[in-house]
This record gives sequence, C-alpha cells and structure tokens, in this order.
Amino acid sequence: MSFMESLSAFLSSNWRYIVDLTVFLACVLILGGYQWRLVRRSRLSPTRTVQGLNALARSAWVARVMREDRDVMAVQTLRNSTMAATLMASTAVILILGILNMLANADKIGPALHLLNPTGSHESGLWIFKLMLILVDFFVAFFSFSLAVRGYNHVGFLINVPVEKGEKHGVTPFKVAMHLNRTASYYSIGMRTYYLSVPLILWLFGPLWMFIATIGLIMILDHLDHLPQQED
Repeated sequence: MSFMESLSAFLSSNWRYIVDLTVFLACVLILGGYQWRLVRRSRLSPTRTVQGLNALARSAWVARVMREDRDVMAVQTLRNSTMAATLMASTAVILILGILNMLANADKIGPALHLLNPTGSHESGLWIFKLMLILVDFFVAFFSFSLAVRGYNHVGFLINVPVEKGEKHGVTPFKVAMHLNRTASYYSIGMRTYYLSVPLILWLFGPLWMFIATIGLIMILDHLDHLPQQED
C-alpha cells in the first residue's frame, strides 16, 4: 500500500476526530488573537477599551481616597468587590463538582449528547478530554477569584494608610493603585474563564456548536470591551 493510500485510509477512518481537533485549535487561535489584540490596545490606547479606562479610574480613585481620607467609602467599595469575587469563586467550586459528577457518569451521559454531534468524534476518550478542559477552566476561575479576594483584602489595609505616613514605608497611592489594578486583573481573568466555558461546554455537543459559540462570543466581547470614540 502506497503512502497516499495509507493517508487516505487514515483520514477516512479518523475524519471525525480530525474535524473535532481542527475546530478546537481554530477556536483557540481566534480567542487568543482577540485577547492579544485587546491587551495591546488597552496598553497603547487605554481610553478605547473598558479595561484600560477602568484601570485609569481605579488609579484616580485610590489617589483621591488616600489624599482625602475617605476611609468609609473605600471599605464599602472594596467590600462589594470582595463579595462579588467570593460569590464567583463559590460558583466555580459548584461547577467543578458538577463536572466531576459528569466524569463519573461519562459512559451514560456521552451517548445522549452525541445525538447533536453529526460531524465530530464520538470516542469516549475525546469526550473525557473535553470534560477535563472544562474542569481546568473552572479551576482557573476558582483560583483567579480567590486571588482577587486576597488582593481586595490587602488593598483594604493599604488604602487606609495616611499619605504622609505611608510614604515613609513605601505605601504610596501609585503602589496601592498598582496592587488594586493587579487584583482587578485576577477578577477579569476569572470572568474570561467563565466566558470561555460557553464554547467549551457546547463542544460536548459537537465542533460545529463550539465554532458558532466562539464567533458569537467574540462579537459580544468586542461590543462589551470597546468604547465608542467621541469626535473632537
């Protein structure tokens, strides 16, 4: 048997598997390219993106709070952020337990989901791999939101240090703002993993659903992440 015949036989017998992985890689490249473009634009033109503008606003807010001694306002604002991050971290734990339950019953749940999967692979090994990716995704969400809770607690102490006393120990508004923006980035990563879970979960139903979900997610994120430009 020639090489071309062997290749043709391999493709004909594994085309579903190849379609699944090809669509997965394409979706990863699309989402990764969008995120890289967003990060680059946030650094070069921060006022054009929600993330960049929020980072500038947080820095200005920290400077105002520390210079005007607005301790109560700072504590209330950080408490709201901490509660939101705690809720999202708890939700991630519940979802992790749900995914573990699906892994334990993969042989029962998998065949039912394959009814909507006309083009993808029906192999149990690949289906378990999909569940493992979703599990990793929610683990990243849990740790990101946990780090956000930790960061907001630290900022709660730092932001209440008087400016004249804090400068002696290096607790300046600039450094506190950097710490707050880093904490906010952990929260943002957690939210991104939640968004990413949508195409990953739909991948269980087939690569076509994953691709459609990825395109829809990109369109929604592009609308949410970018600000309309005002004419001079």
